[in-house]
Amino acid sequence: MLDGVALTVRDDPEGAASVVADELVAAAQAGHAIALTGGHTPGRAYELAAEREPDWSAASVWWGDERCVPPDDERSNFGLARTTLLDRLEAIPREVQRIRGEIGPEEAAREYDELLRRISLDFVLLGIGPDGHAASLFPEQPTLEERERRAIPAEAKLEPLVDRVTLTVPMLCSAPAVVFLVTGEEKADAVERAFGGSPDPSAPASLIRSTSGRTLVVADAAAARQLSS
Repeated sequence: MLDGVALTVRDDPEGAASVVADELVAAAQAGHAIALTGGHTPGRAYELAAEREPDWSAASVWWGDERCVPPDDERSNFGLARTTLLDRLEAIPREVQRIRGEIGPEEAAREYDELLRRISLDFVLLGIGPDGHAASLFPEQPTLEERERRAIPAEAKLEPLVDRVTLTVPMLCSAPAVVFLVTGEEKADAVERAFGGSPDPSAPASLIRSTSGRTLVVADAAAARQLSS
C-alpha cells in the first residue's frame, strides 16, 4: 500500500493485463458504469476481458478521454475499445456512450458533460503517460483546476497532437474504483512521481484518487521498479 493506493506488480505486461481484465470482468458482471481508457497499453486487457466474460449486457461503457478524430481513425480511443473489446462480445453493454470527438472539442465536451450529469461512474480505468499525464490531463495545465464541469476540452502536449476531450479530476475521482494500468520501463519515472510522493500538478496522475473507494495501480515489474510496496 502506497499512501492509500494499492499496488499490484506482475512480471510482464501480459500478467498486468490479466489482472486488469479480471477487474473489468467483475465490473461488467456487477452492471457497473465503466470508463475505459485509450493509448496502446489496455488493448490486451480488453481482449482478455472479452474472452473471460462475453456478456456485458448489464454494464454501461464510457470513456475517460478521447482524441478529436472520427471513430474509425487509428488514433481513436473508442476505436481501440471497439476492436479489442466491444466487437468480441456476445452481448454488448446496455449503453455505449463514446465521446464524439469528430464534432470538435468544445461541442463534444459540452455534449459529454450533459450525458455524465445523469450517471455516476463506478469504475474508471486509466493509463499514465511518460510525462505523468492521465486521461488527457497534462502537466501544469489549467484543465487540472476545473471543478464544476465533468468533461472539458484539452490541448494535447504529447503525440498524437490533436485536440482532446477529457473527464475532469473530480469526475475521475468520483468513482468508487479507480484502476491504473501501466507497463514498460519508460514509464517508471512517471509511476514513481504519480504514486511515490505527494500530489503534484507536474504529474497529473498523482491528483487522481478515488474519494469514495479504492485506487489500484497494476504495473509490470519494469514500470514499478522505482516503487516499493
